[in-house]
Amino acid sequence: MKFTSALSALVVVLPLLSPAMAQFGAQGNRNQGNQNGGQNNNNNNNNNNNNNQNNNNNQNNNQNNNQNNNQDPQTSLTLDSRVIALGFAQNGQNPPVAGQVASLTSTNNFINFCLTVPNLEITDGKQKTQGSCNPAPIGAIPSVDRMPSSKFEFPPNGGTVTPNQQFQIRMAIQNLATGNFVNAQANYFAAPQQLNGAGIILGHSHVVIERLTSLAQTQPTNPRNFEFFKGLNGAANGGVLTADVTDGLSPGAYRLCSINTSSNHQPAIVPVAQHGALDDCVYFTSGAAANNNQNQNNQNGNGQQQNQNQNQNGQQQNNQNNNQNQNQNGQQGNGQQNNQNQNQNQNNQNNGQGRRGFGGFNRGNNGGRRGLSARAQL
Repeated sequence: MKFTSALSALVVVLPLLSPAMAQFGAQGNRNQGNQNGGQNNNNNNNNNNNNNQNNNNNQNNNQNNNQNNNQDPQTSLTLDSRVIALGFAQNGQNPPVAGQVASLTSTNNFINFCLTVPNLEITDGKQKTQGSCNPAPIGAIPSVDRMPSSKFEFPPNGGTVTPNQQFQIRMAIQNLATGNFVNAQANYFAAPQQLNGAGIILGHSHVVIERLTSLAQTQPTNPRNFEFFKGLNGAANGGVLTADVTDGLSPGAYRLCSINTSSNHQPAIVPVAQHGALDDCVYFTSGAAANNNQNQNNQNGNGQQQNQNQNQNGQQQNNQNNNQNQNQNGQQGNGQQNNQNQNQNQNNQNNGQGRRGFGGFNRGNNGGRRGLSARAQL
């Protein structure tokens, strides 16, 4: 009876609870859905934020790229791809060539080459006597029709100047836009070679005189030692550059050379390997002191010739005397005549010695004339 009553009550209650449970379940699902939706919204917000951040980054990158594109290439720290020399990537040995070595190679124009020699300072416009590494490029190179050349007008090759007296160096020059001379203490090798509107190197020249032991010297000179040096700052007048050697030169033998350079003092660069000299050199003397060694040698040679001539003359004259004595002895054949012949022989020898001395003097004079002739030709 009790079980039946409880079951009957449950049957009555369940229909009443079903709508409430359904309502509670729906509300729970809605809450869960709201939570999930909120999370999704948050995720969407995060994604939107990330997208906005990415857009900002892209905008910044675009701005940076635009700034780089608008920047002056001569102040930019970035290598412009338009000036990359593709040939620098080749070492020149494909295939290998006998007698040649492989070149250094680069795909970025050697812009950081000086990092390979960390023991050297950067040149930076100074004349660094201990050596340095120069990051400046070679620059503009003229055509083969615009290669510079120079020739000294005075002193001439083989000429002579008066010792210790002022004289003027004169040098003709072509295909160099002279008068372009930068500060050698602050801008030495500090810029590339440049050309003017006619394709001619902007630059200037120098002259240097070195002392030699003689005009016949074959030993290389020491570039650190020189008697006179002058940078020619001004433009050529009528195609001629000049420099005054105000104190002159002491007696001796000398070499005079030009050093034709670009504005920043680097040697002139031309487009081909095979070309004539861009500079000139002449050899000359100051006074006659440089010829003393040659004159002394000539005198010594003349002395030897005199001795040889004297000996030869003496031998010839002795032979003549001996022949005369023999003939006289053969004809007379007695002791008294022999004595006379001996006296005659001695007199003949004395006479022969006198003739040899005179003959030697004549030959000495002739040798001296040859020496003077040699000096005149020098």
